[in-house]
Amino acid sequence: MRTVICLTAALAACAGSSAATAKPAAKPAAFQINSTSWAYVEKGEKLRMSVDADGNYIENTAAGKHKDHGTVVMKADKVCFTSAMTNDGEVCWTTKPVNVGQSMQTTSDKGQKLKVTRVKYTPLSMPK
Repeated sequence: MRTVICLTAALAACAGSSAATAKPAAKPAAFQINSTSWAYVEKGEKLRMSVDADGNYIENTAAGKHKDHGTVVMKADKVCFTSAMTNDGEVCWTTKPVNVGQSMQTTSDKGQKLKVTRVKYTPLSMPK
């Protein structure tokens, strides 16, 4: 009986110490922009942007006219675009996780505000 009590006490002590040294819960994965599509209105023009799995984006008008393309990367809580068509350099926008059908207000590092809506991912292709 004494052995059982000692063993039980030892197990309880071990359990208590493992709880004290347990690692904190994993931080949720950061929002990923890859394989997403977005709809928005900028300067009165309806636009749609898709980002492929490799971090390349294409922006077209709602009518299908090509507007821009380039690369995109996540940097902490911002999404940063580098156009292949302009000399603007990298332009970053605030972001947060949103589901398809949800909208968010985003602000560029230059202070421009834009309401964007996440839409079902649709790959876009470069004009021929």
